[in-house]
Amino acid sequence: MNFKTWLMKVKKSQLLLPVVAMILVMAVNIIHDAATGAGAFSFFTITLQRTTSNGTILYGRIIDILNRGSEAALLALGMTLVVSASAGTDISVGSVMSLCASFCCMLLAGYGVSSTNDLAVPLVVGVIAGILMGCVCGAFNGLLVARLNIQPMVATLILYSAARAIGLLVCNDLIVYIRNDSFGFFGSFLGPIPTPIIITAICIAILALILKKTALGMYIQSVGINSRASRIAGLNSKMIIHLAYIVCGMFAGIAGIVASSRITSADSNNIGLYLEMDAILAVALGGNSLGGGKFSLAGSIIGAYTIQAITTTLYALGVSTNQAPVFKAIIVILIVAIQAPPVKAFIRKRNLNKATKGVA
Repeated sequence: MNFKTWLMKVKKSQLLLPVVAMILVMAVNIIHDAATGAGAFSFFTITLQRTTSNGTILYGRIIDILNRGSEAALLALGMTLVVSASAGTDISVGSVMSLCASFCCMLLAGYGVSSTNDLAVPLVVGVIAGILMGCVCGAFNGLLVARLNIQPMVATLILYSAARAIGLLVCNDLIVYIRNDSFGFFGSFLGPIPTPIIITAICIAILALILKKTALGMYIQSVGINSRASRIAGLNSKMIIHLAYIVCGMFAGIAGIVASSRITSADSNNIGLYLEMDAILAVALGGNSLGGGKFSLAGSIIGAYTIQAITTTLYALGVSTNQAPVFKAIIVILIVAIQAPPVKAFIRKRNLNKATKGVA
């Protein structure tokens, strides 16, 4: 394979956009670190540090990005399937995270209890119940989208608005604290490695294996490209779309457990706040079309961690938490503009003209 052929293959790859974005973020960090005298490659430095509570742990900005970006990566897994299958986004995932966390903590503490050291039910019961609550929410969204043909954004707007309020009702308008080490494990460390990184890696591996070893991925892409043709070909389009929303809700439930475990409490007003934006942006940044069809799971994961890297970089550059969403919004505009049909048509026409001139 000569260089020209390799270059054309790279240009057509879905991973081009997320990889380039990640490289740009790294370049900004390298320049910033070099300018401040911290060392040009301190961004990539990983060390072992001893703490009083967790023993020896891995420390570094990359570890922090992988750790803090775990919830967004989990949401991006489900969002990728939803976008591909239904050509729409699930804007309720952040609120569903909050509801799942509240439901789990309420069961572990007991209804009406605001703080506890002893669990009212076994830990596994509370965790599984929280994840099942996410599946129920996903099933509800899927019912509206797949069975009642409601636009995805409109259908998921219901739980986007209501899930946090339901979470508050479940917790009796309290922030429920679970001061138990076994619950805090999901947001803490397993040896030197942050547990959220391990949980996310397991979820990615399982979903990737299922998509690779079964025809589910092909079915989802087929339905997303043309649901009517897929139905004629014998696929149950409604069931596939419904399943995609259930899986999305399940990952939102897992993310909610991780998020609540980090703070050992259920703060319904703040858990998952604005994370739906990060999940959607991760899918778009991953080179996936928001119009449905072919998807790249790897691209979405890279996109999720790139978003977290951007957030970390903005804070390092002195941008406040209130200003950071503005920069994210600018990135969304650029990505959507790049994926717009007129822009794609212009790029294809330009490449065709170059190819024609080369032949001539």
